[in-house]
Amino acid sequence: MTRIVERLDRPDFAARDPKEVFARLFDEYAHPLRGYLAGRVGVHAADDLVAETFVVALRRRGSYDPEKAPIRGWLYGIATNLLRNHVRQEVRGFQLTARAGADDRPAENHDAEVAGRVDAAARLRTLAGELAALSEQDRDVLLLTSWAGLEPAEVAEALGVPASTVRSRLHRVRHRLQALLVPTEENVHE
Repeated sequence: MTRIVERLDRPDFAARDPKEVFARLFDEYAHPLRGYLAGRVGVHAADDLVAETFVVALRRRGSYDPEKAPIRGWLYGIATNLLRNHVRQEVRGFQLTARAGADDRPAENHDAEVAGRVDAAARLRTLAGELAALSEQDRDVLLLTSWAGLEPAEVAEALGVPASTVRSRLHRVRHRLQALLVPTEENVHE
């Protein structure tokens, strides 16, 4: 059975019946797009963004170039551009999470489970704060690769930047986050 992706990557994509194109694109990509978007902005906003992604894709189907990019990267690019309209809300949420409970420290005599929860909460606040502090471009690269599972080449196409830029940003961001979340010899003995 030929996958929908292969059939839609033909040059006559733009000339096809919009209802057929919409149905096939939606069947193939709505679920993974929704998963990615829900991880970024929540389920309700994700549903709206998925719908809007396909509306934009249908409107712009004449500009789609199968030689330049696979449909997956093209759709994620549209979704990411729409998602940027929600970035302020997302960043505010990260900042609130980073500040939430910052002064709440449990007593030292709690059992290992409580200590583990506290550690996890502290790491979450640290991570949320760092995600909020990342540039929009770095945050998009990180979340497109880790939450949406896109390869660097697909992220590059989605964001309209060279793949080498994506790999460089991804390496830098992962290194930065790892340094915060993984204890080193120096941090353990402080």
